Amino acid sequence: MNLDDIRKNIDDIDGQLLDLLSARADLVHQVGEVKKRDGLQIYAPAREEALLRRLIERNKGRLPEKSIRAIYREIMSAALALEDDLKIAYLGPEGSWTHQAAIKKFGHSVNYTALPNFAEVFDQVARRRADYGVVPIENSTEGAVSHTLDLFVDSPLQICAQILLRIENCLMADIPREQIKTLYSHPQALAQCRGWILRHFPNADTVDVSSTTRAAQLAKENSAQGAAAIGSPAAAEMYGLTVLEESIQDRATNTTRFLVIGEKTCPQTGNDRTSLLFAIHDRPGSLVRALQAFDQFHVNMSKIESRPSKRKDWEYIFYVDLSGHCEDPMVKNGIEELEKHCSMVKLLGSYPDAGE
Repeated sequence: MNLDDIRKNIDDIDGQLLDLLSARADLVHQVGEVKKRDGLQIYAPAREEALLRRLIERNKGRLPEKSIRAIYREIMSAALALEDDLKIAYLGPEGSWTHQAAIKKFGHSVNYTALPNFAEVFDQVARRRADYGVVPIENSTEGAVSHTLDLFVDSPLQICAQILLRIENCLMADIPREQIKTLYSHPQALAQCRGWILRHFPNADTVDVSSTTRAAQLAKENSAQGAAAIGSPAAAEMYGLTVLEESIQDRATNTTRFLVIGEKTCPQTGNDRTSLLFAIHDRPGSLVRALQAFDQFHVNMSKIESRPSKRKDWEYIFYVDLSGHCEDPMVKNGIEELEKHCSMVKLLGSYPDAGE
């Protein structure tokens, strides 16, 4: 078969694909109408993950799992845009790691709103000015994002999905490497690259800024004073900076977990995670007895973080991740037992334990 014949076959397949996508779009529109009529959520992360798993298991061709997920992410993004004018709030600015995580989950076809801080993201979703919000919750190198944990205490919002994003920071500047005197970045990014900075720029000043995108902007504006930035390649491209060195984070597997927050949590998928907050009575052994509730019902606790309650000195609230869904019998029993030993238990949601 010659090149012209191969290209003709490709053109024919493209035509068939377009027809099939149009037929799928018609069905998606019908789904959206039913959901609106019955008061159901437009976004269904459990359904999406089940669809992706089924497609990956069915795949017998050359496309790797990563490519299948990327292709169907955009197909599903277009479907969400058809079902409703979906609005996603995220910790901005545009080009930030949180923005990239949001695109990874929702694709490019929905509407995005960049917000200046965590509280604004929670507020916009709670006021229904955005359908969902995306915020970071923890980094594999630097641990929990405390601002997000604190906001859950008083927020009515639920966790409905998570996103795992590999973070590969780079050194970017509009000047030669030897002229760099100051490094701008978000505190988390600076911490993730602490060892690299000490080895390569031990005498440089490090300056905390609100985001890696803002760092890139400052590096551009202050290049004459020896400014550079640490952040994502997307931020470098946005401000016309040169990437002087890639992947400078201290750990090659540096990953941040992000949460999708909304009004409702997610139904069971068979592979779920449950997050909750609890506060204990101020009595000896209270924390031990509280945690024994999970051991008693063989529930795996994959994470625990303590935060000051900010209501009373030396009083703490604990954030916990459990394996399983809150409707699973053992998890449900464990939470009921926990409530006997706590002054407060707040379920934050159950959601698919997957991050693509």
